[in-house]
Amino acid sequence: MGNIVHKSSERPDVLVHVAANVRRLRQGASLSQQALAERAGVSRRMLVNIEKGDVNVSLSTLDRLAEALGVLFYALVQPPGSEDSARIDEVAWVGRFPDSHARLLASKPARQEVELWSWSMEPGESYESVADGTGWHEMLVVIEGTLTLELADREVKIEAGDFHVYPSDQFHRYRNEGAGRLRFIRNVVH
Repeated sequence: MGNIVHKSSERPDVLVHVAANVRRLRQGASLSQQALAERAGVSRRMLVNIEKGDVNVSLSTLDRLAEALGVLFYALVQPPGSEDSARIDEVAWVGRFPDSHARLLASKPARQEVELWSWSMEPGESYESVADGTGWHEMLVVIEGTLTLELADREVKIEAGDFHVYPSDQFHRYRNEGAGRLRFIRNVVH
């Protein structure tokens, strides 16, 4: 599971947003750091570092924090004070190579929420995800290259110009096994 941002000497805006939003939401819910950490299944030390903006946090940790705070994922990563989840446009995953990254572009409630992502992966990159909750789905549209989607029971190759929709309440992994850059759009619906 990748971290929300790349390891670098500069603190990306998204970490600042996450820090301010988690602290504001936790205080608004009258929760101590220890209480929120226990609800979310993270260590208090991790939560302290998240609120300081000093740690690269995984997407699954942010999902758990959002659930523990009773908010949708975008509420943690959007700029504080922003009321429009239709445009977030923040880097939320970076791979080993500089041009491998995912940007959370937008999020809108559906039954609960829809997330719109733009992904770019260099050759040899992969991203692994644990199963989402029951009823969650992903919609993938490949723009450039070929995406190998590894599911619990099969692999699906999605060529540029094609798409695939599947229930994401199972293990899934994205791989770029090609010789060139892979770019795709990902919608998460839950």
